[in-house]
Amino acid sequence: MTRTATGRMCEDRQVNDLRVRPAAEADLASLVRLRDDAARWMLARGITGQWRPGELTEGHFRQVMEHGEVWLAEVGGRIAGAWELWWEDEAAWGPQPPVAGYVHRLMVDRRTAAPGRGLQLLRAAERRVAAAGRTCVRLDCLAGNEQLNAYYRDAGYRVVGHKEGKPQPGGAPKSFTLLEKALR
Repeated sequence: MTRTATGRMCEDRQVNDLRVRPAAEADLASLVRLRDDAARWMLARGITGQWRPGELTEGHFRQVMEHGEVWLAEVGGRIAGAWELWWEDEAAWGPQPPVAGYVHRLMVDRRTAAPGRGLQLLRAAERRVAAAGRTCVRLDCLAGNEQLNAYYRDAGYRVVGHKEGKPQPGGAPKSFTLLEKALR
């Protein structure tokens, strides 16, 4: 058992070759590297307007760990990906009853990524939300990133709205598609 940044106890999980655990203070530099590498990967493929290297610091991930959860996925002792899990997201969704978990910054390490790794991470996030007793998972996706919007729709999420001008850490507000998936 591991204690999350918010003091909740959770069990480290192993799914296939993927081990999932809450991030710790010692992981902050790795999280920044992972995020920056993901941003560079997007930019190299012409995906602009989404993420930029250097936007998020260790302080960002530390703050999320204090108010939500940051999860790491490892394969063979190496970081394979990560994501943030929030228990509310008023900036995108407004005030909501406590029925959802909100997935943010789903990141895959492209140097170690096996096919389907992102979906494995998403499913692990869904299991964590279900374990917390919530009935759905919500996320938002840059409205102009049609490839990523399609990825989430293919993963079982449905578009439930749009948010114009959502504030961004260290950047200008952006418009997002709001997606949701009911958990069984």
